[in-house]
Amino acid sequence: MGRSILDEAQIHPAVRATIANNHADIVQEVKDAIARNDLVVVGMAQNPMPKKARKLLDRQQLGYEYLEYGSYMSDWRRRNALKMWTGWPTFPMIFVKGVLIGGANDLQKLIESGELAQLLGKNA
Repeated sequence: MGRSILDEAQIHPAVRATIANNHADIVQEVKDAIARNDLVVVGMAQNPMPKKARKLLDRQQLGYEYLEYGSYMSDWRRRNALKMWTGWPTFPMIFVKGVLIGGANDLQKLIESGELAQLLGKNA
């Protein structure tokens, strides 16, 4: 299933660089973390769901990198660049071996089904 993204032909050339460079640093930081780690959790302060995801991983004794960007009132513009990049609307964003698997509830389902262990190449 593809997701709808505005075709570059429908973007005026004068603004393409602005779009391409919009908070590119935060996207690159997450890409770098994904390249270095099998598990990455991207979250924000004050939101209970990133905490839930981290607790789930801690209970499984799985190492992960946690990146936190602001809170409800700060850094929302930067976090928006991550939402636009991934298409995922909420935090946390959890990546397993470079694949976005969703949020905390999605992670819990993968743990319960044994699929997370399979994705990580571990015995369930």
